Amino acid sequence: MTYTRRNMLQSTSCGFGYLALNALCGAQVSAESSSGLAARTPALAARAKRVIFLCMGGGPAHMDTFDHKPQTGKKKHPGSVFKFRRHGESGLGISELLPETARFADDLCVINGMHADTGIHAQSFLQLHTGDRLRKRPSIGAWISYGLGTENQNLPGFISLNTSKSSIYSSAFLPSIYNGTPIGVNGENMSHATISNVVGDHLPHAAKRRQLDFVQMMNREHLALRSADSKLESVIESMELGFRMQTVAPSLLDISTETKATLENYRVGQQKAAIGTCKMSDFGRQCLLARRFVEAGVRFVEVSHGSWDQHKNHRRDLRANCEVTDAPIAALLGDLKQRGLLDDTLVVWGGEFGRPGLTPEDGKNETGHNARGFTFWLAGGGVKSGYVHGKTDPTGARAVEGQVHFRDLHATILHLLGLPPNDLKYWHAGREHRLTGPEGGKVVRELFA
Repeated sequence: MTYTRRNMLQSTSCGFGYLALNALCGAQVSAESSSGLAARTPALAARAKRVIFLCMGGGPAHMDTFDHKPQTGKKKHPGSVFKFRRHGESGLGISELLPETARFADDLCVINGMHADTGIHAQSFLQLHTGDRLRKRPSIGAWISYGLGTENQNLPGFISLNTSKSSIYSSAFLPSIYNGTPIGVNGENMSHATISNVVGDHLPHAAKRRQLDFVQMMNREHLALRSADSKLESVIESMELGFRMQTVAPSLLDISTETKATLENYRVGQQKAAIGTCKMSDFGRQCLLARRFVEAGVRFVEVSHGSWDQHKNHRRDLRANCEVTDAPIAALLGDLKQRGLLDDTLVVWGGEFGRPGLTPEDGKNETGHNARGFTFWLAGGGVKSGYVHGKTDPTGARAVEGQVHFRDLHATILHLLGLPPNDLKYWHAGREHRLTGPEGGKVVRELFA
């Protein structure tokens, strides 16, 4: 067929949409990674196959969630202002604000000795995701995709839900095929509109295939004139992945096939009006989509709730955040267990730092930032259950036992996935880089079952 200008415009009318989808799925892949997302056998014995990261952006107050600091002695000091109870056979102490999560106390591996390098939100949030607090570096999800690929060639290895910052799902200098695919934006109700954004309804499937074939024909002709152009090769591969994704994503994003009981358990669509810093993000839908994506073979899924930066009205806003996230997280844990997925799915909960405590009589009701001691918890994926590692001092101000830095957490996650954390490297700008940084990370083996 001879293409006229009119033919070309008709055939490529949505070419820019494909370029947008190309950016969504990751644009550039190196020459040696033409099958960059092919599933790879890990170098070590893997305890986990995939990760769900429940990112609580803003800094959850550790002393009012999982690190109980009761008042002792005559002199009042900052500590927990909500009641705690012991739960399960393990007797794990959990705040009254998290009654649903508390039902899974015997599945949690709580780290009360976390610490980071800074109490500045942007820097610590970046360090949590990339290991570096100042420079653009690949996100942990990108590193995991680079090391393991994806179990489903029609889906990316890394998906970021309800995201707000590209830095947290960036592949940076890694081939961009490992870039995270963002779905939803901060605060969005992730309803059917999300399906339309990913798939589009402007052309029938067959017409899209013809359109893409035409664009790819021009790309390949262009590539033939430019030997080993990795950027152009990546465009070709990423556009094919984007097209394949359109055949799989609709059924995964369409949760109407779930039972009424499941939707109720996850509290889908039941988010309350925003209170204080607590944002409406349909957190339950995110948790349900995370389960559906890992079940379909995605390696790393990040779920975000970015409302924990509560300085004033601490009691009110913390209660609101816990009400929004508690039941969906419990539903996710229960769903993974019931489906036999929790054993090899590592669930990670936490934020960029913690918060100083209050005294019970504190009329100001204000909290700040605390990067010297805070809490994360893990579940599934080969970690101990009903276990607490490390502790902070009596006021929760700093980690004093079992300290775990972000790079140690990263090393531990990589090791659980069968990836040698300090040997997973990439050559860039004249030197080797790794997620655990120049210092390297310590694998916290005490967490392993």
